[in-house]
Amino acid sequence: MSLRTWIYFFKYAFINILNNRLIHMISMGTITISILLLGSLILLSVNINNWIKEWGESLSMSVYLEDGIDEKAKKRIESTLIHLKGAEIKGFISKEQAMVLLKKGLGDQTGLLDGLKENPLPASFEVVFKEVRNHQIDPKKIKKSLEKIKGVNEVQYSEQWTERIKGLMHVVKLLGFVIGCLFCIGVLFITTNTIKLTIYSRRNEVEIFKLVGATDWFIKIPFLIEGALQGIFSGLIALLILFGVYSLFAMKTVHLFGLPALNIIFLPNEYTISIILLSLILGLLGGFIAIGRFFNL
Repeated sequence: MSLRTWIYFFKYAFINILNNRLIHMISMGTITISILLLGSLILLSVNINNWIKEWGESLSMSVYLEDGIDEKAKKRIESTLIHLKGAEIKGFISKEQAMVLLKKGLGDQTGLLDGLKENPLPASFEVVFKEVRNHQIDPKKIKKSLEKIKGVNEVQYSEQWTERIKGLMHVVKLLGFVIGCLFCIGVLFITTNTIKLTIYSRRNEVEIFKLVGATDWFIKIPFLIEGALQGIFSGLIALLILFGVYSLFAMKTVHLFGLPALNIIFLPNEYTISIILLSLILGLLGGFIAIGRFFNL
């Protein structure tokens, strides 16, 4: 086919979209929401994997102290921590500072703490171990030895959380796959019905094309282009919305369970391209299914 013919196909498809803009806007809005939800699941999975990778390269440890510990015992614990291989004390958090951080984390829900008569939070040392693999650091062994020291109540380290998160990741991936398939089926259903409605609204025009000798594919291609355009535009809009939401969170430093700061990243280029291609394929496939009901394929 010549370039002029393809220009005609795209022009015809755009005119059809404009003439049926309400149907197409509703369809694209629904598809955008579906792709946005799917993209959100992928973004969450990408960030969790990134966090696990970052936490695997470093180790943070919170050493919680017993209430009423004297300054001498505190200094002894601090000295022990300083001499641990690869360890660096990031700071000491008093009971009062712990309460301030908790209230800051709760935000508008700080009223939940109003009933407390005394501060139940323990003071703690925050320790970071760098180059964990090079130093062959065994966090479980360190935890046991520190908890034997007088004045230490409990020790928690980041790998405890990463081990739990890794277990949850398998469930998240399975759920993500199932939900992703459902979203794709939904997009197919929406695209198919939208194209079917537009074909039905122009059925007289289609009959005229047939009477003047137009081939089936000459009539079909503009409708397939409509489906493809729906998919691409919906995918692009969903990615723009997702990037806007990501930008809001990326400006904030997120801390979780005393672990190192979480760096929120956006979807890598290969994922972004894959979502656009998936949107295109679903749009085309929806168009194929729709025209199959009106033409002899």
